[in-house]
This record gives sequence, C-alpha cells and structure tokens, in this order.
Amino acid sequence: MKSKQQVVSEFRRAAILGAARTVFARNGFTGAIMDAIAREAGIAKGTVYLYFPSKTEIYKAVLAQDMKALQASSLARIEAAPSLPAKIEAFALVRLENADARREFFRIMDAEGSSLTYNRRQYRDWHREPVLRLAQAIEEAARSGAIRPLPAEKTAWLIADMIRGAVQRRILEQDNTPPAIEARFLLDFIWPALASGNRAVPA
Repeated sequence: MKSKQQVVSEFRRAAILGAARTVFARNGFTGAIMDAIAREAGIAKGTVYLYFPSKTEIYKAVLAQDMKALQASSLARIEAAPSLPAKIEAFALVRLENADARREFFRIMDAEGSSLTYNRRQYRDWHREPVLRLAQAIEEAARSGAIRPLPAEKTAWLIADMIRGAVQRRILEQDNTPPAIEARFLLDFIWPALASGNRAVPA
C-alpha cells in the first residue's frame, strides 16, 4: 500500500509533466517558463522546484515518460500482429503515429541542440525490448523458412534504425505521408531483403 504522501507526490509529478508537455508544445523550450508550467499544473512554482530543479530536467522527464509509453505501445502492437510482416509494419506504424502526435515536442530537440537530445545509449535502452521482440519473430520466421537465415538481432536493429530515419523526416516536416501508407512503404522496402526467394509481402 502506498502512503498518502507517495500518492500525493506521484499525482503532483504527473500533473507537472502533463502541464510541461502542454507548455513546451505551445511555447517551445525557450518560451516555456516555470511560472507557466506551474500555472498550467495548478500548483505553486516553488512546488515545481521541489520535484524538478530546472526546466531542462522537466523536459527530459517528459521525454522519458513518452518514450516509456511508446515502448509499451510498441510491445502490445507487435504482440498482437499475427505474422512477421505484420509485426514489422506495426513496429513502424506505432512510431510514425507517435511522431505525428508529438511533432512539436520533438522539434524542440532539433532546435535546442545536444543538451536536450537523447543519446545513442538512451535510444537503445528505450527501444531494446521491442527490438528484441522483433528479433525473436525474425528468428522464428527464419527457422520456419519464411525468410532467409539472418542474424536476428542485428537485422531487427537495422529495421529500427531505418524506421527512425523515417520518423526524423516526419518531425522535420520533410515527409507528411499518412502513417499507415508510410509504414506499408517501409515494409515493402524491407521485406525483399528478408524474404526467401522472391516472395511478395503478404497483403
């Protein structure tokens, strides 16, 4: 059982992160001030500082929360997909949809530079479990003869990195193709490299 203090603390932290997400999306990082975050959360500015020492730390906490939510959603969508092509397509689609939903927020990283950008290790940590789940599906497909023998984990990371590039293009508004169409395009591009012989992507 959580104590009353723990419940209150978790509620306030969640309120601060939710408010910060709104303020960052509306005003950008530079334009977002602690007063505005506190006002949006409905708490005193001093209370915000009890939980987060700076605006940068709030931003990073919001990013981590969003990436953990993306991880959970990715795992659920991969698990629900019935075949390897469907799992790859689901893996791509959930990331493309996330990029569209949080485009303004992620653009802040591009505008503000390295101090707000997650590093390669963080990227791998956030995506490791979904990628390993995809690697498991690749390994199973290779064993069944549905695809040619490939190093499963390396292949899964290559797929993830390709999708990451597509996500970055969306964030920078270099590609506004609907997510479902873009996910299918990526699958059509990836599948011939995996398939045994000249098998087309299943409809």
